[in-house]
Amino acid sequence: MNFDTSMPIYLQIIHLLKKKLIKGEIEPGSKMPSTRNLAHHYTINPNTAGRIYKEMEREGLCFTKRGLGTFATDSKDKIEAIKQEIAAELIHNFTLGMNELGYSKSDMITIIKESEEL
Repeated sequence: MNFDTSMPIYLQIIHLLKKKLIKGEIEPGSKMPSTRNLAHHYTINPNTAGRIYKEMEREGLCFTKRGLGTFATDSKDKIEAIKQEIAAELIHNFTLGMNELGYSKSDMITIIKESEEL
């Protein structure tokens, strides 16, 4: 994975794991990789992998069962909330960038409608 130097690696991986959860690549309630396996998979420090799971647990995206490991949330409401949060972020970044280019809201709507035809 190529990491963006402008954002901490652990946040980038959390974002990626959120997308995998939304898309169903990580099944709700399924066992997550161990911190060691997560660290190996993304070529990161095991402490960073632990930090990823701590942050995700704080956000309610996963939970730990002592002695069994870490599991993805099984809350469909939480997964839908994450999906809407990411969508809002994408829309915000899109409109901000388009405004910087001088596009109005109606211009953006027209561009989006035209791109749907592709």
